[in-house]
Amino acid sequence: MDIITMKNRTPKMLTVTLIAAMSLALTACSQNEEAETIASKQDAVTAIDNQASRNNGAWGGVYMTREELAAPPTNIVDQSSLPVMEDDPELAKWQAKFEIVDPVTREQQTNAFVTTDGKKLYHDSCAGCHMHDGKGAYGAGYYPPLADNEKMESKYYTIGILINGFRGMPSFHMMMNNEQMAAVTQYVMNDLNDYKAEVTAADVEQLRHANPPGYDPSE
Repeated sequence: MDIITMKNRTPKMLTVTLIAAMSLALTACSQNEEAETIASKQDAVTAIDNQASRNNGAWGGVYMTREELAAPPTNIVDQSSLPVMEDDPELAKWQAKFEIVDPVTREQQTNAFVTTDGKKLYHDSCAGCHMHDGKGAYGAGYYPPLADNEKMESKYYTIGILINGFRGMPSFHMMMNNEQMAAVTQYVMNDLNDYKAEVTAADVEQLRHANPPGYDPSE
């Protein structure tokens, strides 16, 4: 094509010619091989295993010996070194304290306590809030005194609170049987106060009902 012919062509014709040339070039490329794209590069990346990264000591502030790094992958806290829950000496201590498990047969108890000793029941379950001397306390909340408290003269008042709970105090409906509630009520009346009335399991039975409150005192 000579110079005169090129000069005579309009800009519109030149544009059409360039577009046609580019289309031919792209078609040739697609026929030869699939073009590499950003998406295809991402598909080729291997997913990162964060757990393996941690186990291999890659976290900052975690230092491992060559022997530890060569060992089979494991958690930073080696669970195999932890005692089985049932054999945990700390758990056994608290189970014995609160008699959750029978100390002889190791069977789960229906109630939270085994003893019918009112003094032990009080000091294990009540003194944490009302104090061992029964004088109550102020702190994150108000824990009313049970000692020198004229309300304790009514055994049914105390039994009713043990069964149903009261405000922030939980219900002991599912944790103590009738004999145990009678025993702790007797201790509160006789030892923390000077009331001589006898408290029996039959007294508790009169107030016990079949619909215990939830464990949350607000229920």
